[in-house]
Amino acid sequence: MAVLKVKFTKTKRDKLAQILWILNWVSVVSGIILFSLGLFLKIEIKKRSEVMAKGDINSVPNMLISVGVIACIINFLGGKICYDCSDANKFSRWKLVMLPYIVCTFCFTFSILVGAVMCYTMRNELEESLYLGLRDAIKFYKDTDIPGRCFLKKTVDLLQIGFRCCGNNGFRDWFEIQWVSPRYLNMASKEVLDRLKSNVDGKFLVDGVPFSCCNPSSPRPCIQYQLTNNSAHYNYDFLTEELNIWMKGCREALLDYYTDIMRSIGVAALLIWLFELSVLIGVRYLQTAMKNVLLLGDLEGESDGWLLENSFVETAKYNISIIKNLGKANQISTVSGMNDPNINVQNTDCDKTNITTKTIPAAR
Repeated sequence: MAVLKVKFTKTKRDKLAQILWILNWVSVVSGIILFSLGLFLKIEIKKRSEVMAKGDINSVPNMLISVGVIACIINFLGGKICYDCSDANKFSRWKLVMLPYIVCTFCFTFSILVGAVMCYTMRNELEESLYLGLRDAIKFYKDTDIPGRCFLKKTVDLLQIGFRCCGNNGFRDWFEIQWVSPRYLNMASKEVLDRLKSNVDGKFLVDGVPFSCCNPSSPRPCIQYQLTNNSAHYNYDFLTEELNIWMKGCREALLDYYTDIMRSIGVAALLIWLFELSVLIGVRYLQTAMKNVLLLGDLEGESDGWLLENSFVETAKYNISIIKNLGKANQISTVSGMNDPNINVQNTDCDKTNITTKTIPAAR
């Protein structure tokens, strides 16, 4: 029994073909939107690649870009097919192409859904990438004279200023590393030497942060050093001085920023998926209705259209049986009692002939 069977007159078939022709062109625009969203996300990730560890974080934008390009191609072809389907004579040349086209469009539509879901599941990979990338960037913050790392100080400072954040997880991350370059340390100072000797690794560690952690909205001049020492500053309590420096870590700030972007892209991809799915359903109805009208032979008469010719269970069983038999197409049957017809064939001697020769009788 056909699933969701609908009866179409010639007028309804023509209107459906015209509407689908318009919707396919709208789908081309949606493909351009998907491509643009993927390209935008890729550029945003590229902007801060210096503070991200290498990983699979580009898989989502790359997929959106690929799906967007495929959408433009498929829907452009779909518009041409639907335009010709308004005429039964023109439909005959697309008759064998329609079903493979619908299958390919279904796979493509499913890819859009996968891309939308990936936008919501990308957070964990992005968080790990940001954690590792920011950890290394802060670690090499002081290496302003080393090629390949000299840009990290500027990158981290601009990041902390732009996103109003400090450190990886928070401002205390700066307490655990030496972020002041050795070239700016006075080795003749007893305080500097004591700090270097007090650390096992010989690092110059201070309870201070770079200037880029300072909050310009603070009512007092920014306190960068001895942040946890209340007695070192007048009328100061580091537990209540929330406006002095940024309290949020840069990993959290960047993660929130990219999460908002990916959620917006995910919603847009889901809406495009629903739209493409509705167009695909319409094309399937048009294909079955036109196929049936050709079988009936009456191009002006009514015809049935459906999503599936049989029930879901029967269709699934049929497709599974096709898949199972794909590998058996070229195999020789080994069923008992069935032999190769070429075996036990009697050989014939092609060099000998059974032609009888006639002899001329001797003259008497």
